[in-house]
Amino acid sequence: MASRLTSKELRARALSREKTAAVRPKPGKAAAETPPEAEYATGSNAPTTGELNLEVSIGRRVRLLRQRLQLTATDLAAQAGLSPGMLSKIENGGTSPSLSTLRALARALNVPMTSFFADFEDRRDCSYVRAGQGVLIERRGTKAGHHYELLGHTLSGDIVVEPYFITLSEDANPYTQFQHDGMEFIYMLSGQVIYRHADKLYPMGPGDALFFDAAAPHGPEELVERPMTYLSIIIYPRS
Repeated sequence: MASRLTSKELRARALSREKTAAVRPKPGKAAAETPPEAEYATGSNAPTTGELNLEVSIGRRVRLLRQRLQLTATDLAAQAGLSPGMLSKIENGGTSPSLSTLRALARALNVPMTSFFADFEDRRDCSYVRAGQGVLIERRGTKAGHHYELLGHTLSGDIVVEPYFITLSEDANPYTQFQHDGMEFIYMLSGQVIYRHADKLYPMGPGDALFFDAAAPHGPEELVERPMTYLSIIIYPRS
C-alpha cells in the first residue's frame, strides 16, 4: 500500500510539474535553437555569399555570358557541339568541364577562356577614404555653390556605386533638373531643404532620407536653412 504524501510534499511535487511543463516544447514543434552565427547576421535581405567552388563559378559565368548574348541554352549547346543536358550540368555546377569543352564554349560565346574563371579569381573590392580626403569633383550638372566630395568608388563589377558628401553653401541656388541613370539615395546631415523628385516635394532635415529613381528630374527646390550637407549615393549599371 502506497504511503500517503503530506500536504507539503504534494505542493512540492505540483511545483516541480509546473516547472517541467514551462520548459517542455509544444507538441509538434522542435525546441528552437539559434545557431551562434545567426546572432551576428546582417539585417540586409542580400543573399549570403559563400566561397564558390570552381565548377559552380564556371557554370555561373557561362550562364551569364549566354544570357548577355540572349542565347537559349539549346542554341549555345548546338554552337558548342554539346548536348543540352551537358550544358545544363555545366551551368548548374554539376560537372567539371574539360579544357576542350571550355574552348568550345569560349568560341561559341566569342570570349577568351580566362573569362570563365573571372568570378572564381575575382578580388573583393574595398575603397577607403580618410576624413576630409575625398576627391572634390565637378559632377555633370553641378551648379554654383553645390560642392561634391567623392567618398569612394567601385573598382569592378556590373554595378557602379558613387557615394558623395554634398555641401550646399550660403551662395548655393536651388536646382531641380538633375537627371541621370540609376537610383539615388540621399541622407540629410545638416540644414533644411525642400527636395523635389518629379512632381512631389519632400521637406528634409537631419536624419531624413530619400531613395528614388534618378531618371526623373530632381534636386533642391527650396534651400530653407543654409549651409546644408547630405550624403548622396548614386547606383547605376556599368556601361
